[in-house]
Amino acid sequence: MDRFPKSVAEKLKYYVYLYIDPRDNTVFYVGKGKNNRVFSYLKEKSEKEKVLRIKEIIANGLKPKIEILVHGIEDEYTIKKIEASIIDLLDKDNLTNIQSGYESKEFGRMTLEQIISLYSAERIKIQNNHKVILIRINKSFRYTLTPIELYDVTRSAWKINPERHKANYAFAVYNSIVQEVYKITTWLPSGSSFNTKDKEYRDIRDDRWEFIGRIAEDKIRNIYRFKDVSNYLQPGNQNPIKYINC
Repeated sequence: MDRFPKSVAEKLKYYVYLYIDPRDNTVFYVGKGKNNRVFSYLKEKSEKEKVLRIKEIIANGLKPKIEILVHGIEDEYTIKKIEASIIDLLDKDNLTNIQSGYESKEFGRMTLEQIISLYSAERIKIQNNHKVILIRINKSFRYTLTPIELYDVTRSAWKINPERHKANYAFAVYNSIVQEVYKITTWLPSGSSFNTKDKEYRDIRDDRWEFIGRIAEDKIRNIYRFKDVSNYLQPGNQNPIKYINC
């Protein structure tokens, strides 16, 4: 089958569909659309990962399984939100989807602590005896990062001045909220240690640095994690690094 009967397509309205590998029944792509959008990748000749997966399945004498997960949605905004939530649930890292989904970064899957901090985080004053580097990770952050992924996007790789050696702690900051607190052990030139970040996001240059550390002790972590540090950040300042008490 490569298209719906016209009467069916009209009744489906907007829908979310799944591509499933018949060899192990894993979902490898989540999409949204209307009419015959679900069939479009069967004829595509690009080098996109999902298309290559389809070609591989066909080369093995099989066909990808296609399922409609939800349909009958009237508007595009709602179907985008539904698609994003499904991608969050299945985990984008296990899919061939390039993007996490519409508005997933702001409104997608979160823990209870994350959702509370998003809307009612307490503004905190950093204690004078705590020497801290605030590291804004807005570009790389998503709420579904694993602990090791969050550590790696926070610690590397930054253009940072010698004041780094004075800092005891590094705060991973997203949208002015402290997502994690790390105790800094040492600083190394960027690329000196293994990192889970994709190569295209790693900045290995002589003028950039990365720290080695661990999650801070609870008595420090509990003071600052999920707290608002916007009072230390100047609106419009693009520098991701801010030194406090250094």
